[in-house]
Amino acid sequence: MILEILTMFSFFKKKSPTTEGTSAAQPAPTALAVASTKPAPAVSTAPQAASAPRETMPAAPEARQGWMDRLKAGLRKTGSSITTVFTGTRIDDELYEELETALLVADTGVKATEHLLQDLKRRVKESKATDPSQVKALLADAITDLLQPLQKPLAIGDHHPTVIMVAGVNGAGKTTSIGKLTKHLADEGLSVLLAAADTFRAAAKEQLAVWADRNTVEIISQQGGDPAAVSFDAVSAGRARGRDVVLVDTAGRLPTQTHLMEELKKIKRVVQKADSSAPHEVLLVIDGNTGQNALAQVKAFDDTLGLTGLIVTKLDGTAKGGVLCAIAREKPIPVYFIGVGEKLEDLETFNAREFAQALLN
Repeated sequence: MILEILTMFSFFKKKSPTTEGTSAAQPAPTALAVASTKPAPAVSTAPQAASAPRETMPAAPEARQGWMDRLKAGLRKTGSSITTVFTGTRIDDELYEELETALLVADTGVKATEHLLQDLKRRVKESKATDPSQVKALLADAITDLLQPLQKPLAIGDHHPTVIMVAGVNGAGKTTSIGKLTKHLADEGLSVLLAAADTFRAAAKEQLAVWADRNTVEIISQQGGDPAAVSFDAVSAGRARGRDVVLVDTAGRLPTQTHLMEELKKIKRVVQKADSSAPHEVLLVIDGNTGQNALAQVKAFDDTLGLTGLIVTKLDGTAKGGVLCAIAREKPIPVYFIGVGEKLEDLETFNAREFAQALLN
């Protein structure tokens, strides 16, 4: 069990280095550079010596347990309406009807709710369960299996730098999530460069600059600059300075704002001009409080950008945490991280079993 917990904690999946055909004069794709504590004195394209790769050290089981406690507290509003269904003494049609209502209220969605109920009834029949508490445990198993396709680590190391483009509507916690992610990346020994391409929202650049200062990483920004131009400069600088990761903070927008969504496409095209293989990850930050609207955002942004992963924020205090089940059933894009608060430690890797257990605690 301890081994399982240790394995789940690994924040990022780093590619194993290969020794054949790797020149000592060029940085290996998996080499981890120590995060810069001051701006580079000059942009240089000269090759750098490869640094020795480091393995991610898993945190102690106590640290993960602390996260589980926060996750349970955060999902309490969502889970309480579901768990009250199992306080009775009989497994009958009324129990399933109440569970259906509770799942829909939690914004699980019609398709995911129908799937879970069918799967649950099959499990109850096969296990010959006779007590509602047993049904609750079987529901946790069904939710875990439904969410399993969303569980995937963020891979860093295939590309140098790994370019991560981050999108999201205003208020979803996009810039804050970028700051937290920067902190975790830096803690893993990865050098990070930030791109302040959110020129649409007032004070967005300043907010990102605060995170850059906290994490002692560099930031590329322009006064009133074009978002695509800022992104191009950042990716070019990241390559020249040998950074491991370039995080591009794009403007917050609603998917109904067609002209702004077109600007996102432009940013992606321009980033590809700076690095033909980029962006390597396109993440969407969604607010867990918005429920089914979050699912609509995932669909719209995926159609526009081709999303590779999600960050789900503000799950603490929401009664709509079931939206992850809806995403898994209708748009199974990996959920790299989930957040349950404002502190740095309140952003963690998503684990399907943990989430199901916390939801039904």
